[in-house]
Amino acid sequence: MFGSRRATTYIKGGQEYDVILQTDRDNRREVADLEALYVATGGGQLVPLSTVVKTQTTGDTPDRRRLDRQRAITLQADLNPGMTIDDAVQFFRAEAAKQPQGGVIVQWGGAARDQQEAGGAVVAAFGLALLLVFLVLAAQFESWITPAVIMLTVPLAAAGGLFGLLMAGSSLNIYSQIGLIILIGVAAKNGILIVEFANQLRDQGRSIREAIIESSSLRLRPIIMTSIATAFGALPLVLWQGAGAGSRQTIGVVIFTGAIFATVLTLFVVPVIYGLLARFTKSPEYTARKIEEWEAQEMREGGPKPIAEG
Repeated sequence: MFGSRRATTYIKGGQEYDVILQTDRDNRREVADLEALYVATGGGQLVPLSTVVKTQTTGDTPDRRRLDRQRAITLQADLNPGMTIDDAVQFFRAEAAKQPQGGVIVQWGGAARDQQEAGGAVVAAFGLALLLVFLVLAAQFESWITPAVIMLTVPLAAAGGLFGLLMAGSSLNIYSQIGLIILIGVAAKNGILIVEFANQLRDQGRSIREAIIESSSLRLRPIIMTSIATAFGALPLVLWQGAGAGSRQTIGVVIFTGAIFATVLTLFVVPVIYGLLARFTKSPEYTARKIEEWEAQEMREGGPKPIAEG
């Protein structure tokens, strides 16, 4: 009833599963639940356990484990439905904080340690992904300001992904952080479509205002088409059920909502920011165009003048 017992096994889908006999969790939480059990007497009658035994709650351990010459106690726990690993970690930290100053040193193990290690690695991967995308764009556009304008769409997509997690009732875990990393490329794509075409129009002699207005209107359809394809491509992850559905749904929700948010807000934010910052940059072909104009002027004047020797 309380300690469980492996009764038998059964096979389903080629996998063998154990059949565990144990009473419901709600009926084995208190000492009173133990005392309410019925046991058989020598005459075959069933009587409550409390009539034949006396229970007493004590704390003890069969051995005295030490770690780094300090007394150590290992606590293991299963999660109740609806509670995440992060919730359990926060609970244990709050309990440890109630102890005297410096009285308890906590070292995590199992799933809690794996989550903390993986969480730190994902944060580092997110920062490296941002840096890598920025450097690639800087090399492509030969500017530091233009990639900064494009990368402003990443926080918009991240905000959309976090909003999707809130609406879905999920948490910020390893899978949602992976979805945020994927959003970096999805969000930057929209800004690239607008900024690249605006730079081409500036190369043709258009003003910054004319270039950004025309590029935003002409690139509206490609942005919407690619964003819809990206968002709806993540729907199978959100809707599909089965083993591991929770992790897939978390990634799918982040990508779906992040792509939608980034698309809607990019159409307004990127043109405004580009109009404010583009004045501090020259068009990508500015230097090449000046050289061509100088060569054309030299040809009209009869070729380059010889350098007089002194």
